[in-house]
Amino acid sequence: MVIVLQPASFDSNLYVNPKCKPRPVLIPVIDLTDSDAKTQIVKACEEFGFFKVINHGVRPDLLTQLEQEAINFFALHHSLKDKAGPPDPFGYGTKRIGPNGDLGWLEYILLNANLCLESHKTTAIFRHTPAIFREAVEEYIKEMKRMSSKFLEMVEEELKIEPKEKLSRLVKVKESDSCLRMNHYPEKEETPVKEEIGFGEHTDPQLISLLRSNDTEGLQICVKDGTWVDVTPDHSSFFVLVGDTLQVMTNGRFKSVKHRVVTNTKRSRISMIYFAGPPLSEKIAPLSCLVPKQDDCLYNEFTWSQYKLSAYKTKLGDYRLGLFEKRPPFSLPNV
Repeated sequence: MVIVLQPASFDSNLYVNPKCKPRPVLIPVIDLTDSDAKTQIVKACEEFGFFKVINHGVRPDLLTQLEQEAINFFALHHSLKDKAGPPDPFGYGTKRIGPNGDLGWLEYILLNANLCLESHKTTAIFRHTPAIFREAVEEYIKEMKRMSSKFLEMVEEELKIEPKEKLSRLVKVKESDSCLRMNHYPEKEETPVKEEIGFGEHTDPQLISLLRSNDTEGLQICVKDGTWVDVTPDHSSFFVLVGDTLQVMTNGRFKSVKHRVVTNTKRSRISMIYFAGPPLSEKIAPLSCLVPKQDDCLYNEFTWSQYKLSAYKTKLGDYRLGLFEKRPPFSLPNV
């Protein structure tokens, strides 16, 4: 199954490639109960680095409950929310995205997926919310951990990756460095004439990201020819994005998808993104079973901790993988 996405239309200074001609784009919709789902997932990761998932097994009432509790938190007076900020990187933040000057039209909560390691900033979040919020967060994180490991298991089977659980183990172990982010893009009193950036263009550094939102539009992805296309929202489904780390481990076979959120509506947007990451000490490199010859590897080995630290020092839209790409040996021209 595929879904047709229409190209975004807005002021040309926001285009990645303003010269390309807009065109409808077919985005895969994958039913996890389909016997051919693993083949479809791999194809989608190769062609788009992005796909929509239906029949995912997460209870609709859990999605509704967590969304409502997040809305209730963001509706608190700013003096209460500010007690959970500024983020360190976990906690509550508003407008500022990271430490390098990136700004957006949003406020957000960032939580460590291992809530036993929460900081005093995240403790403040739950101190000012009912117990049901924390309970919903904990259950949601368990479901996201299950779903992310399932996707990676299906990739392992389809690509015949050895040893088994080479990828899925990274998000299953308790040392997995994963996190949950909830973004709130407030409604605007007047619809702006031009599209405005809610969250600037970027790729996600982890293995995969699982995104779910309410029915407000705004998410866009950049396809191969540089065109930005709108993603039709669907509150009952998830969208899966390939991250930088999975691109490296597949030696570029899977592509980390560039995406962003634009705001041009009077309706507020709520999104929840689970970033499934490996343990901090995990060595990241192209898998030998996919790249038998060392000379064919496109990336140098690094640890997730090294890459995470490097990404934290860059601006949102920077190409972070460039520092870890292998360069062809330098040779003097024949004279």
